[in-house]
Amino acid sequence: MGRGWVVVAPDFAPLAVQYADYTLWQQALLGDENDAGSVLGRQLSYWRDRLSGLPEQIALPSDRGRPAVASYRGGSVEFELSGALHGRLLELARAQGASLFMVLQAGLAALLSRLGAGDDIAIGSPIAGRTDSALEDLVGFFVNTLVLRTDTSGNPSFRALIGRVRASNLEAYSHQELPFERLVEALNPARSLAHHPLFQVMLALQNNAAVELELAGLSARVEPVVGASAKFDLSVSLAEQRTADGSAGGLSGVMEYASDLFERGSVEALAGRLVRVLEAAVAAPDVSIGRLEILSAAERRTLLRDWTATERALPAATLPQLFAAQAAATPDAVAVVFAGEQLSYGELDARANQLAHHLRALGVGAESVVGVCLERSLELVVALLAILKAGGGYLPLDPGYPRERLAFMLADCRRGGADQRDGAARSGGRARRAASGA
Repeated sequence: MGRGWVVVAPDFAPLAVQYADYTLWQQALLGDENDAGSVLGRQLSYWRDRLSGLPEQIALPSDRGRPAVASYRGGSVEFELSGALHGRLLELARAQGASLFMVLQAGLAALLSRLGAGDDIAIGSPIAGRTDSALEDLVGFFVNTLVLRTDTSGNPSFRALIGRVRASNLEAYSHQELPFERLVEALNPARSLAHHPLFQVMLALQNNAAVELELAGLSARVEPVVGASAKFDLSVSLAEQRTADGSAGGLSGVMEYASDLFERGSVEALAGRLVRVLEAAVAAPDVSIGRLEILSAAERRTLLRDWTATERALPAATLPQLFAAQAAATPDAVAVVFAGEQLSYGELDARANQLAHHLRALGVGAESVVGVCLERSLELVVALLAILKAGGGYLPLDPGYPRERLAFMLADCRRGGADQRDGAARSGGRARRAASGA
């Protein structure tokens, strides 16, 4: 020992229990899962019932399809909830007898449901696991993961959704001792290398006061470490900030995402939508979740104006004229394919012209209707185009219809014009033969 150094034993109060005591206590508390009356037996029964019929995975609005094997590469996006929004979320939670976490969970579930994830939203959440005061100062790992199943069916109001979340979460909290790993073993869901079992979205809220490290002669600060991996498809972590007087100071958030599925820009937009949903919800909690605003002004403008600006100047030409122009420009390009056969634009135009001349010789022209009774085929396309080239209109007749139905359609067509008495009947049969090359 160097000169001048003095070893001082820390004056820590003795712990009431050690971690080994906790593990023995947990085993004694949970009991045997084969004993239906044990804590483990009752909790397994609860979770089997609670998670019965749970979808294997939820349909997230991803940019890419899910790979067969997850790479676990990931990124993260930071976002903020203002102090004003934080305060209103707390007020809404108190009014509903719920926690801030429950309100945030309702907001996340509402957003995912709105984005196409369905109405059965499973969200994983870490829980401290220190259910006894003797464990508060004990060093060790007690965290467990709960599967919080959220029902958004029926387009409920946000206030009603909080009520659903509160009821289901309180039940889950009262059955939190069952380790998640044991739950997965017992439920034995379809396992996949592509996604996490039982849930793919995680939500965590850190609402403890930030701990500051104070060392004599040293200054210390927390330095965040940005990882490049993701355990889940999406993981939303929020931390409460408090002002000097203890009032709401905002929520700092991080949304971690799987790079296999999402682009960073999409997750930035997703984080912004979560904030907007929560803002809309606290402003009008009795509005149904399907009517909560999730789009920014720029996104709404893109959807309603930019993407619908489809007006174009069209040439004053008929469909046959437009087709003939395309056939002249690209005669060898494939125009139609069916059952391994195909026709180029030039071939289709030539065969349609041949049949059109035949129909005109039969008297087909303006105000004429020609019946077409053909199965799906290349000839069907030839016949429809030929009738238009001849100047008539076509009456599609499904060969699968009963003869009585076809007869009625023909008769009804005849009543449409005295000069069309035989057009639909006789020309239809001739068109069918001519379309086949007869």
